[in-house]
Amino acid sequence: MDDQTDAEAGPHKNEPHHDGLGTRLNWLRAAVLGANDGIVSTAGLVVGVAGATDSRSTLLTAGMAGLLAGSLSMAAGEYVSVSTQRDSEQAALALEREELATTPQAELDELTGLLEDRGISQELAREVAEQLTERDALGAHARVELGINPDELANPWHAAGASFVSFTIGALLPLLAIVLPPTSWRLAVTVVSVLLALVGCGWASARLGSAPTGPAILRNAAGGAIAMAITYAVGELLGATGAV
Repeated sequence: MDDQTDAEAGPHKNEPHHDGLGTRLNWLRAAVLGANDGIVSTAGLVVGVAGATDSRSTLLTAGMAGLLAGSLSMAAGEYVSVSTQRDSEQAALALEREELATTPQAELDELTGLLEDRGISQELAREVAEQLTERDALGAHARVELGINPDELANPWHAAGASFVSFTIGALLPLLAIVLPPTSWRLAVTVVSVLLALVGCGWASARLGSAPTGPAILRNAAGGAIAMAITYAVGELLGATGAV
C-alpha cells in the first residue's frame, strides 16, 4: 500500500513544499555570500600586508581590524536594508488592510482579476477569490497582489546577526592561515586555503540557486585569486619603497 502511494505521488513526493522554504533558502544564500565576502576581503587585506611586512603582530592586528570592521559593516548594512524592506512591506499591508475595510467589494473584484491573470477561468477565479477572502482576506491579497507573506516578514535583527556571524567565520580562515604557519609557509597556506574555501562557497551558492556549479566555482576562485594578487603586489611595492 505504501509503495502504491509513493508511486502515485510521482517524482515530486520528496520535494519540500512547506511554507517558509523560500525564506530559509534566502537566509542560507545570504550566509554563504557573507562568508564569501569575509574570506575575500580579509584575504586581500592580510595578503597585501604580508607583501609589505613579515611581522606576525602587524598581520594579526590588520586582520583583526579588517574582520571587525567588515563584520560590523555587514551587520549594520543588512540591518538598514532589511529594516527598510520590512517598513515597506508593513506599509503595503496597512494600506491593503484599510482598503479591505473600506472597499471590500472592489478588493474582491481585484483579487478575482489577479487570479484570472494567472490563467484561471473567470467563474473559478471568482469562487477561489471568495473562499480566500472568507478564510483570510488580508493574507490572500498580500500573497497574490503584493507577493508578501504577512506571517514571514523579514527580521532585521536576524539578518544583521546572520551577516555578522557568516562574515566573521569566513574572515577567520585567511586570518588564521596567515598568522599560524611559519613565515616561509604563510603565503602559500593562505592562498591555498582561501581558494579551497572559495571553491566551496561557489559550489554552495550555485547549489542553493539551482545553477551550474562549474561557472560559479570558477568565478569565485578567480575573483579571490585576482584580489589577492593585486593586494600582494601593492603591498610588495609599498614595502620596497619604504612606505611602510
